[in-house]
Amino acid sequence: MDAVHSAASTSRSRIRRGSFGWPASILVLIVLGLVGFRFVSSRSSDQRGVAQGTLVQRGPLRITVAARGNLKAADSVSLKSEVEGRTLILSLVPEGTSVKAGDVVCELDATALVEKGFQQRLSVSNAEASFVKARQNFEIQESQNQSDIASARQKLEFAQQDLRKYMEGERESELEKSREALTLTKEDSLRAADRLEWSQKLAAKGFITASELETDRVARDRVEIALRQATRELDLLVRFQVPRKEAELRAALEEVERERVRVELQAKARIIDFEADVRTNEAEFLLEKDKLAKIEGQIEKARIRAPRDGLIVYAQRDDDEPPVQEGTEVREREEIVTIPNAAGMIVQARLHESVLKQIEPGQPCTVQIDALSSQRFDGRVGFVALLPDQNSRWMNPSTRLYRTDIEITSGSEQMRPGMSCVCEILIEEIPDALYVPVQAVFRHRADTVSFVARGDSVETRTVRIGRQNEIWVQVLAGLKDGETVLLNPPPGFAADLDLPSSGVEVEPGPSSR
Repeated sequence: MDAVHSAASTSRSRIRRGSFGWPASILVLIVLGLVGFRFVSSRSSDQRGVAQGTLVQRGPLRITVAARGNLKAADSVSLKSEVEGRTLILSLVPEGTSVKAGDVVCELDATALVEKGFQQRLSVSNAEASFVKARQNFEIQESQNQSDIASARQKLEFAQQDLRKYMEGERESELEKSREALTLTKEDSLRAADRLEWSQKLAAKGFITASELETDRVARDRVEIALRQATRELDLLVRFQVPRKEAELRAALEEVERERVRVELQAKARIIDFEADVRTNEAEFLLEKDKLAKIEGQIEKARIRAPRDGLIVYAQRDDDEPPVQEGTEVREREEIVTIPNAAGMIVQARLHESVLKQIEPGQPCTVQIDALSSQRFDGRVGFVALLPDQNSRWMNPSTRLYRTDIEITSGSEQMRPGMSCVCEILIEEIPDALYVPVQAVFRHRADTVSFVARGDSVETRTVRIGRQNEIWVQVLAGLKDGETVLLNPPPGFAADLDLPSSGVEVEPGPSSR
């Protein structure tokens, strides 16, 4: 029993020291293959000629899963490059330096941005001048439109007054004047006729001369002619002149009204052009200002400041890239440094898909840090990824590893981010279990079998297994305490065996969760 536990301890320590990129099952098989040579049956005098084996044991069995990982701050601030494209690190505080909030921890090369900023300021000045000019032209045109519209409206008002003046006053005045002239001419005609009649009577009696009579006759004819002219003028005024004057005034009023509408439409059309010009120049001005603000923001972002107090930790880059240091080229959004919070640490590990179904958040863990090998720390599973890690899949396409975060509940001030450690996740603790090493169980066709040494012969026995860890597997049925099982199949059975590379499949036992 002591030899078995010693082998298990040796296997665990070798797994912890193994490379993280190797699947745990392969390391276990290698280690346990070596350990198998150490397990010799206590009945060596009877079993020496059969095969090397080990005893079936009964006792408490801890079902655990071991995984390697690295320490990481549970709460850390990531400082990334926010400068567009690629840029060089000009200065960088040494890793492990204690900084205060607001301190400059990294300065990126912003020479090209500074030169671009000078050119952009000129563009902003030109755009601003164009915008001011367009706005002034708009105000001038707006004033001109107001004057044109006011003038057109005034002309319309005068035309309305002219029509109203003629219709309500001048037309009647002209008609009345013509009628009065006609009336006066008629009276003159009557007087001239009466005078001629008296003159004829006086001439007949010899009181006036023939010359005087002829003068009165000419005067009567002149008055009759004037009467006929006055009559024609009244007729022309009523039939032609008054309607024409009214039509002219109404046509002038309509034309002035159309002119007013035309002026207002032209004003709107002109002001729209100037408004569009103002909007265009304003948009260009604002766009140039935004470009300048963006460039200035980029220049400011080239000086990366610490958002809080803490220690500087450089970001880890891929193996084919140079480490973070002064002169290194970084990409936009690439992490440069982190400032972890010393209040808590987690272990970031990766688990093989073969043990993933046994891991649940909240399971207790034991953490052993390589740099603090004399201490063990308690923890619990905090997070298990649903999808495999893409980086690990790219490095080894045949392996599926899932990121798992383990929260350390009993920390130490000596812990530093990036330290390597081994986590042992407790799946279940069975107080009384029958168990054998995992290399003592084999897959044979559709059954799970073990080879039991019985004197000089070997018995193939079908077994039912339960929980397992990297070293031991629980036996639910098929074996008894104290029996000897072989760690390697007998030569006669090797051709019929199907040995899985990732361990045996197990069924949950009565005590399993």
